[in-house]
Amino acid sequence: MVLTIKVFGKISEEIDQMEFSIENPGNVSALIEKLQAQFPQIQELKYAIAINHQLAKPSEDIPDGAEVALLPPFSGG
Repeated sequence: MVLTIKVFGKISEEIDQMEFSIENPGNVSALIEKLQAQFPQIQELKYAIAINHQLAKPSEDIPDGAEVALLPPFSGG
């Protein structure tokens, strides 16, 4: 199943895209590996992955049809 990945902030600037599609690798850890292979320029960036509006842990499975986002560091205030 193909996932649509939404990208924000510095990550979007680095890969010059705000959204792209990728085959679902199954879990967050595998997704990170796949993203870093496809976009080596983000390897040094810090970012979080959200699945269906919730921050995800590396071991978390990605359900088919999930909304996935790459989020740069953010601060409140």
